[in-house]
Amino acid sequence: MPMKNDLIYHNEIVDSILHTHSSVLGGDHEQYRNHVYRVLNFALPLVDDAKEKETMMIAAAFHDLGIWTHRTFDYLQPSVNLAKRYSADHQLSRETDEAIESIILNHHKIFRFRGPALTEIFRQADLVDLSLGLIRCDRSRDDIRRVRKAFPNKGFHRNLTRLFLKNLFRTPWKPLPMYRF
Repeated sequence: MPMKNDLIYHNEIVDSILHTHSSVLGGDHEQYRNHVYRVLNFALPLVDDAKEKETMMIAAAFHDLGIWTHRTFDYLQPSVNLAKRYSADHQLSRETDEAIESIILNHHKIFRFRGPALTEIFRQADLVDLSLGLIRCDRSRDDIRRVRKAFPNKGFHRNLTRLFLKNLFRTPWKPLPMYRF
């Protein structure tokens, strides 16, 4: 599916959230920011509603953040908790809060998410990035290449591999705690 618009390089909401957590992200700030923007650029062309786009941007900023804030590979609930705090501080609607929670909790579902379409769109976009574009989820090779060129990896996948191996040795019975069926 071709992208409808030009790439999104900056968003005030996303950049503000990431800036708030820049000290805990430390040297990984740019690699995480680029991951967030790659996912958004794979997802947002499939979303028409402005409120849903904003929801997706907030969820994207928080979706993996618990890795750094809680120093864990079992980061879905910590990421949701961070997003809920943001939601309360910014007086977001309950509907928006629930959509953000659904996106974060289900973005690593192995199989198609059979709930709100926004969650499935995000799940696929994250999968495209996680697989380095090997799994395309109907995104064109040219679009994937363009997004990856605009937002270089900067070691993000290498960092995930390191965290996976570390977690594998700590909890070999649950090496990928964030994956859901």
